[in-house]
Amino acid sequence: MYKLIEFIKGDRMKIVFLDALTLGDVDFDKFKNLGEVEIYKTTNKDEVISRVKDADIIVTNKVVIDKEVIDNAKKIKFIQVAATGMNNIDLEYAKKKGIIVKNVAGYSTNAVVQHTFALVLSLLNKICYFDKYVREKYSDSKIFTHIQNWFEIKGKRWGIIGLGSIGREVGKLARSFGAEVVYYSTSGKNNSYEFKKVGLDELLKTSKIITIHAPLNENTKNLLNYEKLNLIEDFSILVNVGRGGIINEKDLSKILEKKDIFVGLDVFENEPINKNNPLLKFKEKTILTPHVAWTSIEARDKLIEGIYKNIESFIKSSN
Repeated sequence: MYKLIEFIKGDRMKIVFLDALTLGDVDFDKFKNLGEVEIYKTTNKDEVISRVKDADIIVTNKVVIDKEVIDNAKKIKFIQVAATGMNNIDLEYAKKKGIIVKNVAGYSTNAVVQHTFALVLSLLNKICYFDKYVREKYSDSKIFTHIQNWFEIKGKRWGIIGLGSIGREVGKLARSFGAEVVYYSTSGKNNSYEFKKVGLDELLKTSKIITIHAPLNENTKNLLNYEKLNLIEDFSILVNVGRGGIINEKDLSKILEKKDIFVGLDVFENEPINKNNPLLKFKEKTILTPHVAWTSIEARDKLIEGIYKNIESFIKSSN
């Protein structure tokens, strides 16, 4: 484990990791080959400027790097996002200031696909319910089984919202289960010869399983509001491993009050989730995980390697 603040002396640029805790238990030793490395587990908003004021390179996962931060980081030359999404960076202002911004793409595809199926199958086969039943009531049962309604994927329609690399892989696996796969492109640009493209309303009305694999942007913010969520038929499965904010959580709560839809969420409008989030009360209809779909051991190893290579490449190009 690393300490709250760890200094590794090098002989070149100063590299500052602002929220290293989001990467898990990582060995940062090899970064000493690239320069002087300053590592913070977490960084509050009011701590950012003081921590980056002398940095040549900033590494951030979720810490916001806006105009104010950039203006106060007088030496900054390179921003490395320890993720794929870069919505926490003022990209236009960074470009104006001649600062290079890089992310790491594709590292978590397999992990997110696997977590998607973990949520779908857990909801579909009522795994949490049956586990609780066995622990609390099964020993008193008069028969060997306990019948609850659940359906097979084969022959059902699986709707995918957002057909990027993750959505495509989910589609392939869903088809191997015997599902009919359809998709809605949130950008309008993704086309596929493998799967049928449909409108959002049709997808929501006709799919028994719906999974979301889209980024959060102007096209997807509150994409699934009350009106759209109400199109989903009872006893369907809805899973979001894309971004919080695509589903309006207050509207989803209202829908769950009146309809038997089963929901798996790995992402939320506010992370960590607010204690008063209305979705927390629907224990029988939801499975909630804390934004962990991307966090397999293999995915995090790929992410660290991508961060290292990006920084190494930048430093080499600067010499």
